[in-house]
Formats: sequence, C-alpha cells, structure tokens
Amino acid sequence: MNQQVSMSSDTIIPLQKENMKILLLENIHSAAEETFRNGQYSSVERRPGALEEDELIEMLSDVHVLGIRSKTHVSARVLDAAPHLLAVGCFCIGTDQVDLDAATRRGVAVFNAPFSNTRSVAELTIAEVIMLARRATQRSMELHKGIWNKTAKGCNEVRRKTIGIVGYGHIGPQVGLLAESLGMRVVFHDIVRKLPLGNARQVSGLEELLEISDFVTLHVPETPLTRGMIGAEQLRLMPRGSYLLNLSRGSVVDIPALYEALTNGHLAGAAVDVFPQEPNSNKDPFESQLRGLSNVILTPHIGGSTEEAQRNIGIEVSDALVSYLETGSTTGCANLPEVHLPVIEDSYRMVNIHKDMPGVLSRINGLIAGMCVNIKAQSYNTRNGIGYLLMDVERSLPRDIERQIEALDSNVRTRLLF
Repeated sequence: MNQQVSMSSDTIIPLQKENMKILLLENIHSAAEETFRNGQYSSVERRPGALEEDELIEMLSDVHVLGIRSKTHVSARVLDAAPHLLAVGCFCIGTDQVDLDAATRRGVAVFNAPFSNTRSVAELTIAEVIMLARRATQRSMELHKGIWNKTAKGCNEVRRKTIGIVGYGHIGPQVGLLAESLGMRVVFHDIVRKLPLGNARQVSGLEELLEISDFVTLHVPETPLTRGMIGAEQLRLMPRGSYLLNLSRGSVVDIPALYEALTNGHLAGAAVDVFPQEPNSNKDPFESQLRGLSNVILTPHIGGSTEEAQRNIGIEVSDALVSYLETGSTTGCANLPEVHLPVIEDSYRMVNIHKDMPGVLSRINGLIAGMCVNIKAQSYNTRNGIGYLLMDVERSLPRDIERQIEALDSNVRTRLLF
C-alpha cells in the first residue's frame, strides 16, 4: 500500500514497514506472523507465553503492534510506557484484558476476533454436556485405576433435558442449535432482547433460567455485571442434580461456592474451562479447589483452542491490523470509531485521532487548505468522546502541518500512511 514517492526533507514521511516492530505473545498461531511477513513487515517477534506487567513494559518501549491472547493484561500503566504503540490485537474473542478506555485516550486501536472460535467453544460445550450426563469422566478415571464399573446409575440421555444458556451473543446461539439437534429444550437469558434461533426461548431473567435448567452454561464477557454473577445464592436456585458449565470468564463463578455445591451433592457435576487465576504458561503449575473432584471436568482454557479456530483467529486479527496500519481502516475495531475510506490513486492519506470537540474538523480542514493542499476525500466518525478522521490529499503534506495539527488541544494522534 505504501506508495513509492519522492519526498523532500520538509514533507512528512510515513513510517516504513521495515521500521515497524511487531510483538506477538502467548503462542499466537503462525498464520498471524505469516500475514505480517507476507505484507513485508520484517520485524516480527513471536513468543510462547504471557508477560507480567513489568516485563511487558520493558518489551514495549519500541513496539508498534502488540498481539496477545487472554492472559496478558494491557493496563493504563503499560500503555503509558509504550509511546510508539499504534494497535493491540487480541487474538481471542474478548478484549477485557485491555484497558479500552486508556487505549482510546491514547489513540491505540484494539482489534479482536469475536466470531472465529465460536464453533469450537460451542462444540466443546455440547461434548461436556454429554460427558457429564453420562458420567463418562468418572468411568474413565476408574478404568485408568484398573476399576471396571459398568453401571447405568446416575447416567442419562440429554434428550428432553433443558439447557439454559446465559449470554446469547456469538457462542450462545450456536450452543442452542447444537443442543436442539440432540433433542434438548433450549432457554436463554441475556441482558437485552435477542432474536432466538431455532426453537430457543428467552426467559424473563437469570433466576427463572437457573430454576428450570438441567444444564446451565455460561457464555458472557467479563464486565462489572458478570463478575461473581454465579455465587452461592444462584447455585441454590438450580435444581438438585443439575450441572453447571463455565466456558466464559473465570471471574463469573464463585469457585468456593461451586465447590460447596458439588461436594454437598446439590450439583451433580460441573465443567470448568476458565479460572479466576490461570498459569501464565504451560510450564507453570495449576492450582484450584476443584482439583480432584471426580464429578468435575477441568480443561485449561481450551474452549477456542482448535487448529481451525486458532488459524482463523490468527488470520482475522492480523488482517485487521495490517489494514489499520496501511489504510487506517477501523472496521471491526473494539474501541475507536468505525471508519473506512477506499484508496484513491495518486493521493496521500493522513489519520487524525482527536477528542470529540466542536469545530475540530473545520480547524483541521482549514490548516490543510491554508497550505494550499487540496483534499480529495475524507471519512469521519465519532465514538466515546473520540473523533477519527481519514483524509486523502492530492500531494505530500509539509512537516509544518503535522506540527500545527499536533499543537491543537484536541489532538490525540496524527500520522501519515502513504
């Protein structure tokens, strides 16, 4: 996308690809690195584990693009220490591991992959529903110990059972369709009214769902509303002998309360894929009160960990990042206003991120016109107190215009793309 143009020393020079440093953490799929390298980004580093805050700060001093999954946390302190950071790619569904408000204030774009691993999570959910209903994990553990225990006691089909889905966003509807294909009744709860797929029915609230469901499966993001949403009080509402599955976020379920419900016989079993505290890498030990319970399926946050999903995520997020770096497009961005502008031949593109204040756009346009530079096209949008401007002009911009725009009290970040 970078045009090969001759620019004098008094014009703005775009940041060249070979000078952009890209850091990919947490064993992000190699497809992401391939995407960047195929786009002629030569400085790409891929590391296997997550980094603690101080380590991350040390690594980010000269990084332009950061890629993470769910364990690396990008706080305001981290962002303050990353002056060159242009974008963060969350190679997963959620973005709760990033301080989005802080990123927005600093003009750092955050991208994620809300759709790429939904099928993988839905399939594991249904597999665990069946395994719990048939007590297959207990039988497997017994056989590994040399115990032959062929019994039907406590084992049931899932047909005609009710599955309650908490959170009906991207994953919930797919869980519902798969469950319905097995003959299950599907109910769901969401904080907003949703159009049901298949024969699913939205209930009046969380309490009703808990009271009528044989299986409760959680598929919600981590927010102030969802932290601790399933505690002792909620577990008591569930029918005796029912099951709880959490493949969403570890903070959603009160683990000591779940342990009590499992050990006193109120719940027949549970499947847990996410935990309040998780190891940063595969080399670190895992500790949980739920370890050793034969009626609990424990998995190491692998809901979306299939080859298909990880490759799709690697491609989707890296494609979005490359598009942002090269064209300024924020399509699918989690925090900045969504803006897209088709590329015009023989033009030069500037991105300006600014505080949403009256008169900003006219002031920028006035500065450009004052330099006798013609504006060929522009696209503009606002969101959460931030304005995002893509502007194509007919010739390279003088360095002085960059200084003048950056001097505006509204300015957050200005850069020339090509």
